[in-house]
Amino acid sequence: MAHESVYSYRAKLGLITPPTNTVNEAEWARLVPAGVTVHSHRMPLHGHGNPDALLADIVANVGLLGQANVDVVAYACTAGSMVVPAHSLPEAASASAGRPVVTTAAAIVSALQALKVSRVSIATPYHQALNDHEVEFLQAHGVTTDAILGLGLGANGPGDYPFIARTPLEKVEEIALRAFVLGSQALLITCTDFPSLPLIPRLEQELGVPVLSSNTATLWASLRRAGIDDAIPAGGALMEM
Repeated sequence: MAHESVYSYRAKLGLITPPTNTVNEAEWARLVPAGVTVHSHRMPLHGHGNPDALLADIVANVGLLGQANVDVVAYACTAGSMVVPAHSLPEAASASAGRPVVTTAAAIVSALQALKVSRVSIATPYHQALNDHEVEFLQAHGVTTDAILGLGLGANGPGDYPFIARTPLEKVEEIALRAFVLGSQALLITCTDFPSLPLIPRLEQELGVPVLSSNTATLWASLRRAGIDDAIPAGGALMEM
């Protein structure tokens, strides 16, 4: 056994979320296989202008979760982890904290590479500035965005953020279908607080391409880093790799 624990005998995953986030914990809880547990902690959001402060905060919080003897820690914030190159942040955090760290942005890049995807359509809850930031980030990693569509949340500041998790699944599905264009090799649904998990198998069947989210990509990367390679069909094509 990896751990002498009734519930965590295969792996313990640490999860750092933004303060208002509630969706990624709920979706991960539905997907983790038996013997794997998730242990979460909240961390203030950072802007894009001070990567040193972001790294220091991640390392400090990885240290706190390390007391639970987690095998890997995920910083589960999409826009907040979009640094170039993508893997520089998790690699620096891993080296400083002495424990494996993954980030959502780097996990998305790795997931798209694993799926051999270089063209995507994207659905987000974000406003245009964040959508533009996401397109630029993906382009820097060799991924072309054919179309991106957001709900506009965040344009009024942090007060918008709690509304992301309240988006009905019907609305998420609507924007996902509207965002997708023929020729894209995958549909990407971003933001770790944007609910989408129950939609993924149905969207894959309807669109005929892999559908991945910030949460499935981050969990996939975390499980694989922890040595867990179970196929989890409920998470879509990515989670079966």
